[in-house]
Amino acid sequence: MKLFGTDGIRGKANVYPMAGDMAYKLGKALVYALNGTPNKKRKIIIGKDTRLSGYMLESAITSGIVSMGADAYLVGPMPTPAIAFLVKSMRCDAGVVISASHNPYDDNGIKIFSHKGLKLDDELEETIEELILSNALDGKGTLGDKIGRAYRIRDTLGRYIVFAKDTLPYSVSLEGLRVVLDCANGATYKVAPMIFEELGAEVIAINNQPNGININDKCGSTYPNTILDATRLYRADVGIAFDGDGDRVLMVDDKYNLVDGDAILAILAKSMKENGTLKGDTVVGTVMTNYGLELFLKKVGVRLERVDVGDKNIVKRMIERSYNLGGEQSGHVVLWDFNTTGDGIVTALTVLSIMQREKKRLSELTKGFKKIPQKTYNVVVKDKPPIKDIDEIQRAIEKTESILKGNGRIVVRYSGTEPMLRITTESTQAELVDECIRIVAEAAKAVLGR
Repeated sequence: MKLFGTDGIRGKANVYPMAGDMAYKLGKALVYALNGTPNKKRKIIIGKDTRLSGYMLESAITSGIVSMGADAYLVGPMPTPAIAFLVKSMRCDAGVVISASHNPYDDNGIKIFSHKGLKLDDELEETIEELILSNALDGKGTLGDKIGRAYRIRDTLGRYIVFAKDTLPYSVSLEGLRVVLDCANGATYKVAPMIFEELGAEVIAINNQPNGININDKCGSTYPNTILDATRLYRADVGIAFDGDGDRVLMVDDKYNLVDGDAILAILAKSMKENGTLKGDTVVGTVMTNYGLELFLKKVGVRLERVDVGDKNIVKRMIERSYNLGGEQSGHVVLWDFNTTGDGIVTALTVLSIMQREKKRLSELTKGFKKIPQKTYNVVVKDKPPIKDIDEIQRAIEKTESILKGNGRIVVRYSGTEPMLRITTESTQAELVDECIRIVAEAAKAVLGR
């Protein structure tokens, strides 16, 4: 597909495909794909993060939606998982999120949820893309009183707050915990501090003053040093960092160590296994999941199943096999018992709940889990031909595999959202990691580098 990547459509704001005319066409195509006809009334909820370009894209996609006779419900800056929840709660036909997640402010993106709160399947994305690229809907739309309406909804923040708070058992309070929240100047800037404060925590919120251009700017889960420093500065019990749209979370423990997505999965899996709530005694990870997590899970009687990178692939496997826990090292954790996508706030609350119930500090909950040395190197590429067809890179990979000799692994893949080739190596022998990355990176730069 030419428009949709692993997580919707992304690109530089106001440059194709992230321009107003494309967003307008996307709005029309979405309604038509849902309908098969422009005459049946549909309800579509639209949320966004705090990027300046969100206003432009929100207006454009709304115009496309109402031009096809559907109603648009605009909720403003809201975390992505809030839209996944609200699309079901409000019984909408689809949910649109205008966000580029952890990317810089001058990027933007559009991702779409079905009425079930799930990312659109590939077939529907292909239908929408074909309608856009073929200009099949040019000149088509409703007229007169059949044109849709746009509503600005004000109470959705409160709905999501209640939902998130209800994921914490009523018997558990966050009283006595000092928590630093790094809101990345993004979609969680207002809702996250309110939730944690209402549950009893002493909250110190940082990077919660968005101005349209400071989202993810040296803050949030993409820049963990910020939350590490703040947790130490305020002598907090826990540090929590979200990304720009709030579907990822990283944490910092009481000893000022970073607790990433793999460590969070270790905590959750162990607790759920002990409580008998981990379905299939299985966690769904990806090819990027650290081997250290796999070793830890084996010790506690839990299996790790790996899928391709992307929360969409994780959720697909979870649905297929009725699992209820999966996630990525980046902090995108899916707790299926609560939501249909990664929810940074709910994930953090669940970890804090385990801390409070077991009366343990966060550093105690990660005992026994140890990551093996892993490093990722990005090569900027001019295009993305299939890696298996590039002889130079294949030879480099074979060379690194012979060096690792079964004591590690190498994963070479393209980013689904950026013009990058990602080279990840992990090994029980740390000195081999950099050497293996160098070998593949040199080959990749020679063939694909800009």
